[in-house]
Amino acid sequence: MQTVIIFPLSGLSQSMTTRIRNGRLEAAKVWNLCRDLHLEARKTGTKWPGRDSLQQAVKGGTFALHSQSAQMVCHAFLANVKTTRELRKKGNKQIRYPYRDKMFYPLAWPAQAMCLTEKSIVLPMGRNNPSLVLPKPVWLNKKRACKLVWNGSANELHITVETDAAQEPPGENKAAVDLGQIHQAAVATDTGYALIVSGRGIRSEKQRLNKLHGKMGKMLARCTRGSRRWKKLRRKRSVLAARTRRRIRDLRHKGTRKVIDFCIDQKVGQLYVGNPKGVRKKKSGRKHNQRMSQWEYGKDIAYLRQKAAKAAIECFTGTERGTSSRCPECGRLKKPQGRVWTCPACGFTGHRDIVGAINIFTLAFDTKIVFPSLRDLTYLRPNGQKHCSIGSSSRLDTGRGHKARVAVEGMIPTKPNFGVSQETGQGYVLFNRSSSPSGD
Repeated sequence: MQTVIIFPLSGLSQSMTTRIRNGRLEAAKVWNLCRDLHLEARKTGTKWPGRDSLQQAVKGGTFALHSQSAQMVCHAFLANVKTTRELRKKGNKQIRYPYRDKMFYPLAWPAQAMCLTEKSIVLPMGRNNPSLVLPKPVWLNKKRACKLVWNGSANELHITVETDAAQEPPGENKAAVDLGQIHQAAVATDTGYALIVSGRGIRSEKQRLNKLHGKMGKMLARCTRGSRRWKKLRRKRSVLAARTRRRIRDLRHKGTRKVIDFCIDQKVGQLYVGNPKGVRKKKSGRKHNQRMSQWEYGKDIAYLRQKAAKAAIECFTGTERGTSSRCPECGRLKKPQGRVWTCPACGFTGHRDIVGAINIFTLAFDTKIVFPSLRDLTYLRPNGQKHCSIGSSSRLDTGRGHKARVAVEGMIPTKPNFGVSQETGQGYVLFNRSSSPSGD
């Protein structure tokens, strides 16, 4: 199984950075040529260009690139066209075939084009063009396919490596995942245990990014476009925004890793991930619409699929419509508010996201499972504990002071914080009367 390791290229010389930038300009020209040939074929009704015709069009030293690098741009273009065609066949007519001009495109090389020395990676740039010489990671001991990517502030080398995937699934149990914003993922299994991974860190980073763009936008508006200060502010904004996006990516990977590790501990062989696509269609005000538009649940689904495949867990996705508003005990429909789901008909009380995961499990596997107790619920932050331990929490210090610590049974808190007492080791819930956002 293949995975990608990101190696940051900090401290490159100005000349090397310029050569990489020029290479990305040339790669963009290859993409634009492929786009033009494909667009002309669509307009004239002729046969669309295939792999051989595109490779023939970009060969011959027309571009200052290695021949195999130009071919990999062609392959990426054809993969884009194939994906677009499949989505349009499924009814998504809004998606378009490649039509825009690209100014930059990542440089890529297959494994056979890479050359390794004792301390360097040598990447060819074509005949009569000097090769790129980059520092070599310590762990890189043989040729690998790689790609040079600009992350907004610096270059990164993405190296594809082969990893050992599990041959057999961890077990035969089943689990369902409810994705959200306040909590990145809520997992319910048929073993009676559940997991909640907090997404508040991701939300705070996105809020910081939005404030950054607002602040920098006001400063740029007072500058003359193209001036020295205008360029300086633009560079600073790009560096800070890229740093925040890397933090968000890191938190997403860590959160989905918590989910897969939990499934492995619970011997899960099948994992169903609810797709909250329809939630974005509901208009809920300017600020909430911004949060929903920035919700990258597609990346969460992709990360879960990749990590589940490595663990030999069958992962599939589907609808989750109506699962957050239905009581798991009596089936009563109710608009959820706050983090605690309370049924007015049967008196059931439980965590809102676990209710959604339980209903998703019933929808996916047509089996009703028992709602987990507090001792069987694990609440984790992505940057918290490295290992999911049942009945524990990575939020040990949830605050005391004037708040009352109460038992769960018989109480209906409006805003719970799950934790474990440091003195007794017993689970407890902290609550106050402040309301929490209604978005999942």
